[in-house]
Amino acid sequence: MRSNRAALRAGVSMAATLPMIAGALAFGIPAAHAADGPARDTLAGTRPAWATAAADKGATADGARVDARVYLRGRNAGGLAAYAKAVSDPASPAYGAYLSAKQARARFGATAAQVAAVRAWLTAAGLKITGTSEHYVSVSGDVAAAERAFGTQLHNYAKGGRTYRAPARTASAPAGLDGAVLTVTGLDNAPHKASSKDQLPPPDAVFKNSGPFSSYYGSNVASTLPDAYGKKIPYAVQGYTGKQLRAAYGAGTRTGKGVRIAITDAYASPTIAYDAAAYAKKHGDDAWKTGQLTQVLPKNYTRTEECGAAGWYGEETLDVEAVHAVAPAANVTYVGAASCYDDDLLDSLSKIVDNHLADIVSNSWGDIEANQTPDLAAAYDQVFQFGAVEGIGFYFSSGDNGDEVATTGTKQVDTPADSAWVTAVGGTSLAVGKNDTYLFETGWGTEKASLSDDGRSWTGFPGAFTSGAGGGTSRTVAEPFYQKGVVPNALARANNAAGNRVVPDIAAIADPNTGFRVGQTQTFPDGSQQYSEYRIGGTSLAAPVIAAVQALAQEARGGRAIGFANPSLYAKSGSRVYHDVTDSRTGSGLAVARVDFANGYDASEGLLTSVRSLGKDSSLSAVKGYDDVTGVGTPANGYVESYRKR
Repeated sequence: MRSNRAALRAGVSMAATLPMIAGALAFGIPAAHAADGPARDTLAGTRPAWATAAADKGATADGARVDARVYLRGRNAGGLAAYAKAVSDPASPAYGAYLSAKQARARFGATAAQVAAVRAWLTAAGLKITGTSEHYVSVSGDVAAAERAFGTQLHNYAKGGRTYRAPARTASAPAGLDGAVLTVTGLDNAPHKASSKDQLPPPDAVFKNSGPFSSYYGSNVASTLPDAYGKKIPYAVQGYTGKQLRAAYGAGTRTGKGVRIAITDAYASPTIAYDAAAYAKKHGDDAWKTGQLTQVLPKNYTRTEECGAAGWYGEETLDVEAVHAVAPAANVTYVGAASCYDDDLLDSLSKIVDNHLADIVSNSWGDIEANQTPDLAAAYDQVFQFGAVEGIGFYFSSGDNGDEVATTGTKQVDTPADSAWVTAVGGTSLAVGKNDTYLFETGWGTEKASLSDDGRSWTGFPGAFTSGAGGGTSRTVAEPFYQKGVVPNALARANNAAGNRVVPDIAAIADPNTGFRVGQTQTFPDGSQQYSEYRIGGTSLAAPVIAAVQALAQEARGGRAIGFANPSLYAKSGSRVYHDVTDSRTGSGLAVARVDFANGYDASEGLLTSVRSLGKDSSLSAVKGYDDVTGVGTPANGYVESYRKR
């Protein structure tokens, strides 16, 4: 399970292709003098790729409403990126020399004079200031005022059978602002996702797994079902618990004591405290202590219907319970966004950075790279860079649709996992055996075939691809320094001879067929709301698991923040602290049998039996060394303690 920002994006123009962001670490969007005069600086990336002459349907009405955000570049954008790199690189003399949030703002944030100048410019153009933060000035007004402010006409364009507004040329800002503006979002109004309700809806309809199950991998063989790959196969596990995951990833005696992990999603489950406590008690996890789980929530929620708010409850529940299961003593702060739109998600990330709410941040959401625009990429990267200089690391799930060809028709990675400033977490199929023994992992990629009507064969075996860990080569983000020499050139240069960012960086359990058991209050057919449990997976499981493992590593480090982890992750590449996950662990294929309720909650409407193959991730492959399914691998015994040396 992974919340996809195709249904949860704000301010994202759905461009089919994006221009290259220059710089070894995609440091942001530089300002340059506009071609039509020396008095303005262009804000690159503000005209979406779909706003073409062929799609142009004419000027937008002057009186139409525009809501926009003008993001502030700050004092020294290049210096921010350079310092973020220096404090994150184990080879740098400045490694670990983090700044406090106050110091970071003083050194790299926007000055009062810059903010005042930007506000004055926008007001003079006829726009109304609706808010000011450490990072942006938000405005509203009519199209005529927006055109005056940003030096461009706004036109209507045909896109995907609908019509949306967008700049007819790249937006700009007065050169007299001396580069104070990083970018502007909101000039186009393509689904950047979203209906307003102050109250959240009740929990989603119930989902439960049918049996039979295995209690550990291979414990219950499906002897009455057809063979797969020439042998009998086991039933899927009922769902691993914290004890099994801690053993698989080398937790040892570490608990995450003294470390705080933040989790971001949209909205907030109204039953999270009860569900997390009930789950921990049932599965032998340490009881939650008073104040160990806290929430930072917005005053109001918006767009609950458009974003499917109740569907996010399961995301939060999974993230919170998985983190606690692996790092039971870590403190957890959940930061909920007001909606699934980028502006609100960015606000949640900024709250963490501006107030240094945690050193480790788990994020189980994203969208395809083609839906990202350079203006928003720059806004995200700025938050991640501020986090890096403060010693905050961001962990993003890499996606659940493999190379995305099956869902979009185009081979691409997901965002924000594609940012050079975050740790992208890929996924595996995990086999934990008797006595919590780590057996093996393959890359997560599932092919499914259903049991034939006569029960003697699997129809069309091995079946069609259904899901798998996201990965591959970015088309928009340049190859970061930490991947050079580790990521094979065949991957790095797949889209550009100069090299691009490859996803993911590291991996953990994600396959729902070898997944994690989660407990959540759900709505049953009779209308009652009851706590129940089900098995779940996706890279939205992998991300909180890795975040929790990082909390164990930070504890081993004496509590000193790991910060942006990628340089240190790649520095350990090829060592025994990782499981080098491959899809070819055995000479024959691997699969599990799965039985599901046809209606999702009981056997009244029958059962559905299928075979799920492991290690079949679209065009992506888990191979020896770095790969585009599992990155450098998964944590092994020794990974957590390897951080004691620094």
